[in-house]
Amino acid sequence: MTALAKLGAAALSDNRETIGWLLAAVLSPIILVTVVLCSVGEGGEDHNKAAISACFYGVSYTEQVPREFREHITDMQTAFSRLDSAIQTVNENAEDGGLDATRVKAVFYALCFGEDAPSRREAVQFVGCFYTTETRTRTVEVTDDEAGETTTEEEEYTVNVPVSTEAAYANAAALLGREVTDDDRGNVEKIYAMIAGTADSGGSGGSWLRGADPSVELDASVLTAPDTKNAADLVAYAEYAWRSGWGYVWGSYGNVLTEASLQSLIRQYPEMVGGFESVIRAKWLGGRTTDCVGLIKSYGWFDPDALTIRYGTNGMPDITANAMYYAATESGPVSTMPEIPGLAVWKDGHIGVYVGGGYVIEASGTSKGVVKTKLAERGFTHWLKIPYISYE
Repeated sequence: MTALAKLGAAALSDNRETIGWLLAAVLSPIILVTVVLCSVGEGGEDHNKAAISACFYGVSYTEQVPREFREHITDMQTAFSRLDSAIQTVNENAEDGGLDATRVKAVFYALCFGEDAPSRREAVQFVGCFYTTETRTRTVEVTDDEAGETTTEEEEYTVNVPVSTEAAYANAAALLGREVTDDDRGNVEKIYAMIAGTADSGGSGGSWLRGADPSVELDASVLTAPDTKNAADLVAYAEYAWRSGWGYVWGSYGNVLTEASLQSLIRQYPEMVGGFESVIRAKWLGGRTTDCVGLIKSYGWFDPDALTIRYGTNGMPDITANAMYYAATESGPVSTMPEIPGLAVWKDGHIGVYVGGGYVIEASGTSKGVVKTKLAERGFTHWLKIPYISYE
C-alpha cells in the first residue's frame, strides 16, 4: 500500500496528467487484453479478430456487446488517431524510411488495451519510444546575391531514425513502468500479422511475368492527367513500375534502395526485411523497390513535376493493404468485379492493381518483385475502389 500511496501522490504533482496515465496503465484492474488475445477455442479466436478489427478498422458492435467493452474499443480508436498524428510528425523529419505505424499501434494495443485513451502529449511520448534523433551533415549551395556567386558549404541537420525492436520495447517498459513480457511480444506479433499480413504477401499460385526494361528512372510522360490522382494513371504508373523491374522490400514505396535505406528498413522491420537481407541484397539493392500497398501509395505520393515520391502527400495516407480495403466505400466479392482498370484487388494482407483484360500488377514478395499475373489464378477475394483515387 505504501508504494501505491506514493504513486497516488505523484499523480497529484505537476506531472499529474502523464503520471496519472502511466499509473492507469500499470494498475488498471481491467486487463481486457488477456481476454481478447488469450481466449481459448474457436469462439475466442473469432472474438480476438473482431476486437482487433474493431480497433484498427472501425468495425461496429451491436448493442448486445457490453457498453464497457465498446467504450474500451472507442478509447483505443482515439488512441490510434493520436498515435497516427504523432507518427506522421516524426516521419516528416525522417530519411530512408520512417516509423511503421501498424507496429507502433500493435505494441500499444498489446500493452495498453483497456486503459483510458492517452492525451495527445502522452501519445507523442509513446511514439518517442520507437525512434531517436541523429545529427547529419549535408552540402548546400549558398548564393551571394551581390557578387552573383554560388558556393557550397557544409551544414548540420537532425533526422528521426527508428530504433531496434528491442530498444523500443525497453523504452516502452521504462515509460509505462512495467516489464514487456514474452507474452506481450507474442501478442504484438499476432496483431501485426493480422493487420499487416506476411513478409511474402503475394503467396503462391499462378504464372509470373517480369518486366523487360529495367530502369530506376521515374517517367511522368506515361500519365495522361498528372495533376490528378486517377484510375487510368494508376494503371499506367503500375505498368511502368512493372516494365522497369521494380523489386519487393517490405515497407518500401518506390524509392531507390540504397545501403542506407536498406539498413533503415532492417531497423524498422527486423523480421520482415532483416530476415530476407541476403535475397534483397542479391536481387534488389540499387533498384527501385516497393511492397504491395506501397505500389499504390507510391503513385499517390508521386510528384510528376519534381519526379520524386514524397511521403504522405496528395491526400494518400500511409496505411496497410487491409486498412485500404476497409477504408473503401465501394467494394465487393471478386466475382462481382466490374471491368474497370485501376480497381484494386485484395485478399487478407495483400493488394494489387487490376490493369484490365484479366491481369493484375502486384508487388508479390521478396523473391518475385513487381509482376503481372492473371487475376483468375491469384486467389484475390475482393475488389475495391481505392480511396483517394478518382474513378470518374
